Amino acid sequence: MKPWIKWTTVAVSLAVVAGVGMRLVASNKAKKEVLESQQAALKLPVSLELGAADLVRANTVELTRTLPVSGPIKAVSSAFVKARVAGELQGLTVREGDMVKAGQVLARVDSTEYQARTRQAQQQAESAKAQVDIARRSFENNRKLVDQGFISQTALESSSASLAAAEASYRAAMAGVDVAAKSLEDTVLRAPISGQVAQRLTQPGERVAIDARVLEIVDLSRLEVEANLAAADSLGVKPGQTAQLTVEGSAQRLQARVARINPSAVAGSRSVLLYLSLEKPEGLRQGLFAQGALAVGVSRTLALPVSAIRTDKPQPYVQWVQDNKVAHQTVELGERGDANGVAMVSVKGIPEGTPVLAGAVGALRAGTAIKNAAGSN
Repeated sequence: MKPWIKWTTVAVSLAVVAGVGMRLVASNKAKKEVLESQQAALKLPVSLELGAADLVRANTVELTRTLPVSGPIKAVSSAFVKARVAGELQGLTVREGDMVKAGQVLARVDSTEYQARTRQAQQQAESAKAQVDIARRSFENNRKLVDQGFISQTALESSSASLAAAEASYRAAMAGVDVAAKSLEDTVLRAPISGQVAQRLTQPGERVAIDARVLEIVDLSRLEVEANLAAADSLGVKPGQTAQLTVEGSAQRLQARVARINPSAVAGSRSVLLYLSLEKPEGLRQGLFAQGALAVGVSRTLALPVSAIRTDKPQPYVQWVQDNKVAHQTVELGERGDANGVAMVSVKGIPEGTPVLAGAVGALRAGTAIKNAAGSN
């Protein structure tokens, strides 16, 4: 190879290597500049525009202290219609949902046997009454004979004892009549209360035993919630205190009032049963589940909505506006309650009137600039 060709090849190779190196250096420099610009952008505070709804103020309010309550809805008055005598069930026509009135005949138990028993008891009573009449006439005759000296006093005493025995047998026979009549009367099943049929537990034609449940009747005009409270929470509860409840699956608020408090704790759980009477229970049904808050006291305190408290740090804090920038302030939380239908919590660590970001705004970096923060001045 000629010398000049060799040197030309070397020069070209060096030029190529130098070009590639310069391109790599330029590429790395560009990437570094982009990365530095991104990091600088992250360090710069983002400016946000907030409206009046995005800010709440720490104010002194009347905080209603509440206890969470929940439980099933039950009818104050309910009853089971039971068979009082055994036999075949007849004439049962009412079904679930039917309205009934107290004393209404709902069904009957076949009374053939009980009618026969009643007649038998009446005939036995008549026979006993005839024996009383015979014994009384015998006693009267013997008393006259004693007066005339024809029989001894002992014979008269025997007649008196026979009369007493006959009268006792008659009274027993009459009691048997009453028992038979009561059994006959019990073949008729009547509604013990007015209300609606909740369950039909037996079908016509079935043979029922004594105390067998036939129907369940509930009176929906008066309903109550049976709630469990921890023993410690129950100490501050008194009859007459009010509660706001909602039924599972419905947003409608229900007004309730403490009607009764069970004097004994539930064995095992040591909880206390509380009975809340529902006002205007139209449309409600027994067995629905209700939950809500029971008001147990009122106090004036500095408070914020519970939703405005941030808990993504070791200590609870709030995001408040200072010089049109977001600042984080640790707060001490106190009792929770309700104010004008809003869940509130007592706070310490910020002055009254402090503009605080509402919970819907979300977490913001401290130092974030705020534009047009209504009410932040």
